Parts: sequence; C-alpha cells; structure tokens
Amino acid sequence: MPGRSFIGVPDARAPGTFEIRTYGCQMNMHDSERLAGMLEQAGYRRAGAGVTPDVIVFNTCAVRENADNRLYGNLGHLLPVKNAHPGLQIAVGGCLAQKDRDAITARAPWVDVVFGTHNIAALPVLLERARVQQRAQVEIVESLERFPSVLPARRESAYSAWVAISVGCNNTCTFCIVPSLRGREEDRRPADVLAEIRALVADGVVEVTLLGQNVNSYGSAFGDRLAFGRLLRACGQIDGLERVRFTSPHPRDFTDDVIEAMAHTPNVMPQLHMPLQSGSDAVLRAMRRAYRRDKYLAILEKVRTALPDAAITTDIIVGFPGETERDFADTLDIVRRARFCGAFTFRYSIRPGTPAATMGGQVPAEVVQERYERLTALVQQTSLDGNLRLTGRQVEVLVADGEGRKDESTHRMSGRARDNRLVHFAPARSQPRPGDMVTAVITGAAPHYLLADGEPLAVRRTMGGDAWEARREGASGGKRRTPGTGVLLGMPALRGPA
Repeated sequence: MPGRSFIGVPDARAPGTFEIRTYGCQMNMHDSERLAGMLEQAGYRRAGAGVTPDVIVFNTCAVRENADNRLYGNLGHLLPVKNAHPGLQIAVGGCLAQKDRDAITARAPWVDVVFGTHNIAALPVLLERARVQQRAQVEIVESLERFPSVLPARRESAYSAWVAISVGCNNTCTFCIVPSLRGREEDRRPADVLAEIRALVADGVVEVTLLGQNVNSYGSAFGDRLAFGRLLRACGQIDGLERVRFTSPHPRDFTDDVIEAMAHTPNVMPQLHMPLQSGSDAVLRAMRRAYRRDKYLAILEKVRTALPDAAITTDIIVGFPGETERDFADTLDIVRRARFCGAFTFRYSIRPGTPAATMGGQVPAEVVQERYERLTALVQQTSLDGNLRLTGRQVEVLVADGEGRKDESTHRMSGRARDNRLVHFAPARSQPRPGDMVTAVITGAAPHYLLADGEPLAVRRTMGGDAWEARREGASGGKRRTPGTGVLLGMPALRGPA
C-alpha cells in the first residue's frame, strides 16, 4: 500500500466541503463538473471563497508544458495547510494521475487519494476509505468503467453546457500521450447524446458544446462515418437550443458532410477550431498527423465558401524534433494564408512515453523560444487584423458570467458572439443577465477581443437568463430553484412538473 496519509482520527461525521482545481482541456473541465456532482450527491458542499475546504481535488493534465512541476509545486504548498487543518483530504485525478499512479504518493505522501481518468465515479468511496483506513488510496483502472455522462454533474454555467459525445482517441500522434491515458475512442449512441441535450435545454441551457478528443470521427465505434454530421443536424431540431459548438475535430476525418451540416443548421455556430500543429509536411509526417498542408488549406477554403463569416482557430506546436527553419517558415506561411482569428501556441516539450520523446533532432530551447515569439507575434497581428474588419458590424452576444476580468472597473459586460469571439460591451441601461442575448455594434478591437461601447441595439431575455437568475436566487436562499439548478443525476430525462 502507498505511504500513510496525514489524516485526522476517523469519525462518523457527515461529509464536509470541497474545492476542485482543474487544469487542461474542456474534457477535464467537464469531468470536474461530474466530480462536483458526485461529491454533492455524497453530501459534500462546495467551499465558500476564502475558506479552507475539507477536500481539495486536483483534476490534472499531462499534456500541457510543466504539468507535473505545477502539480507537485501546488501539493508542496498544501502540506503546511494540511498540517494546520487535521482531517483535510487531498485527491489527485485526471491524466497526470493516470500516468504517474503510485509515484504521486511516493513524492507527496500527504496525498490521500489518487484516481484515474477511467474511474472518476470512485472518488467519494475512495475519500471515505482513506479516512477510515488512515492510508492513501490509489486506484487506477485501464479502461472506462462507465461513460462519464451517466454520472451526476454540477454544471458551472446555468445557460451553457458541455456534452461529451465520445471519450478516448484512436490516433497515434507521436507527440501526444492522450490515447494511452484516455484509452481508445468510445462513442455514445446518438439517442443518448440527444436525450442529454434535451434535458439540458429543459433545465435552461441555451448553448451546448459537443466534446471529444476527435469529435468528427464520432460514429466509428458503431460503423457510421457520417454520424457526426447527422448529430449536428439533429441538434438543429431541438426547440430552445440556440447555439451548438464542437471541439476538437481532426483534419484527417473532416468531411464535406460536416461542412454542409454546419452551413445548413442555423443553431450550429460559424466557428471552427481546426488543429494544424505544423505547416510543414515533413513535420506533419514525423508527427504522424495523416494529412498535409494542402489538404488542410483546402478544408479551410471549403469552410469559408460555405460559411464566409466563420471564425477559425487552431493549435500549433513550435520546435518539434527535427523542425528546421524552413519547416517553421512553412508554418508561418499557413498562419498568414489561413487568417486565423486565434491560435493556441505551444513550445514542444518532451512527454515521456511518447515516440517523439526519443526522436533525434531535439531543437535547442533557445531556438524554440525565438520561433515561438515570432509565431505569437504573427498570430496576434492576424487576429487583430481580422477583428478590426468587424468594426461597425452588428453582433449577437450571449452574455456571460465572469468572462471579462476587468468588467467591474470598465463598467462593461462580456460574452461571446456567434463566431465565439469575446465581446466586451457597455450595457448602458439595458441590464441584461448572463444567459441573455444582446445585439450590439462593434466599435473597436484588440487581438483577443472586440469592443462594443455604444448603446445595445436590443436585449433579448432567454431561458438561459432565467436559469442564471434562478440559480442566483437559489444560492442566496430564495425559494425559486428551477430551472437552472445545474445538477443532472445520472442519464438525463426531461423534467416533469415541479
């Protein structure tokens, strides 16, 4: 068994409070909603701001740079907190837990629970077992026990939700450790996905984002290569669902059928996140990405023909092993030609267990940094150029809660346009609620956001705004609690009469 945990004397007290710290992708964020739902179902309560919780859960990422250093640094900072609060429990889950396993309790023996990506449902039981047995519990399984969407969830947003349509990945990219941590792709049946979305809409949700490691390969598990396009079209038939997004597709599997579904389904948003990774055919081949630059650019051309106003974002890795200055120039060339409105840019770093970790031609760190700075400067410029072209245009904004970090000081509110661009707008006297829709005119732009400082042209109250208001009133002790309570227990069903 792993080393002894710093846990207080076991007793029969009721579960206390919890805090979840999430790192990484949208799939991790969605998993954290499931973790919160299970803890609440087990009797735990979310800790208030500034209060030391009884349970701290780290939902980790193994893909982002220095993920392990960040985790162990945070765990080190918690040791004196734990010593000062007998009974405090620390749990570590997610991709890094799946990868490191017993190494976590070896390096940080004050951790109480380690669980993997395939058994997040076990967390409440593992916490109780660790408390009673006074020993750290490490439980990692190698395959999915239950699809996460059958678990209860506490959604962070009352009006917007993630919906996982698949988990795992069948690709073999040489830089990526996700397939070994999340497993082979498993797809949910369309009827289950649509049932969950209908239940969310009944709960006040007006926007959903379909999630998968490779969403457009959806259907491969049950032999329907056109299933994703059909799913998008079916989402268009759900009354009350105003916005549908998805992330992330893979260029290899992106079909004309999906483009047609995007163009002809009004509630599918004109936005596409299409990972590039590199603009060099040689590097793409070494990455084992199964497409080349010409195919990638052809996809973007088809998307823009069908959806002229589509906003396209991407992922790019700088300094992959063997990348030459010519290879990097090819990446810069695609950034200019693609006119991305944004990009997630990464310096390549070795991930043990991936084929790229043992490749020759590792690029010196100073060269990677210099290329990275040139790339980010170009992305900033192309993003700014695209945003400036929107000045004077009307946009419909789904008002968000907490998107604008400076909203209080600037007296603005914030939200997302249909193409997912962030818009900071002046609400003036209109008083929209998060979840409502505001029509505004763009008056200015920066690389990462748009400004709309005039009087809004229109404010449309929505079920999403009602759900946000109901949740706020419920949190403050008001009597009105539905719709928008934010908890789905197991496989969703439409709500009956209150």
